[in-house]
Amino acid sequence: MALRTYMASMDSPHPERTLDLLEPDFRFLIALPGSEVTGESKEDFAAYIAGRNPKERSHEILRHSRDGDVETVYGVVTEGGRYTGSFLSAAVISPGGLIARYQSFFTTSFELVDWARQDTAQGDGSRA
Repeated sequence: MALRTYMASMDSPHPERTLDLLEPDFRFLIALPGSEVTGESKEDFAAYIAGRNPKERSHEILRHSRDGDVETVYGVVTEGGRYTGSFLSAAVISPGGLIARYQSFFTTSFELVDWARQDTAQGDGSRA
């Protein structure tokens, strides 16, 4: 599944390697609380990656599906192991297996699917 590979690459110490997963005419929309990031090329996405703050960020996929050339994933984002929000993302996958189009919606205020993971390091049962 291309989106699993994409998320793992974005979470890695070298997110710029994600560019290898994209078609040359890649287009994207990333909707964040209060803002949107859009682009119409791999170069635009490279600029987006370069502008991200390096953090111990992880995308945990809770649900995924594929219908023809469209993949969708739903999950939560954590930073340093602590929950920061949830996302719903979709991509059109080219015949060559690369991501041609991508859109993602991130929210800090709503969980479609409950995230049951607990922060065991704290031992107090609070949300991670």
